[in-house]
Amino acid sequence: MILYYFVQFIVAMIATLCFAIVFSAPKSELIHCGLSGAIGWIFYIIISAVLSAPTLGNVVGSFLLTTFSRAIAAKRKNPVTIYLIAGIFPLVPGAGIYYTSYYLITNNIPEFATYGLSTLKTAGAIVMGIILGMAFPQSWFNTVFAPSYRKS
Repeated sequence: MILYYFVQFIVAMIATLCFAIVFSAPKSELIHCGLSGAIGWIFYIIISAVLSAPTLGNVVGSFLLTTFSRAIAAKRKNPVTIYLIAGIFPLVPGAGIYYTSYYLITNNIPEFATYGLSTLKTAGAIVMGIILGMAFPQSWFNTVFAPSYRKS
């Protein structure tokens, strides 16, 4: 079981890293971008499996990757969006969006409603996790992770 989670972590990290490369994240920050995505994904996958609660997994995963992104942004003195946007990549419900669109176009309303609701729940959970992660004052992150950071 540990090997399964390790593989999940590594694959999520590589996928996020590739996403960050495609969207031109600074080369010096790629490993941190990959870590943010892997952290969010591993907590999502563990909570989804252990508690059978994928929506809660999305909230917790996006909260933790947002918190990690803010901490690493303070430490490395970069904008949080570099890490946050790349890190969200594994959690985004791409298949759900695809099938929702597909069933809408093919006029299969029951399946459209099923996939649409599931996709909205996932997207809302991701947003909720980001909001919770952004609720902490930036000064906390600056104090803990970049004590030499000074306001001008």
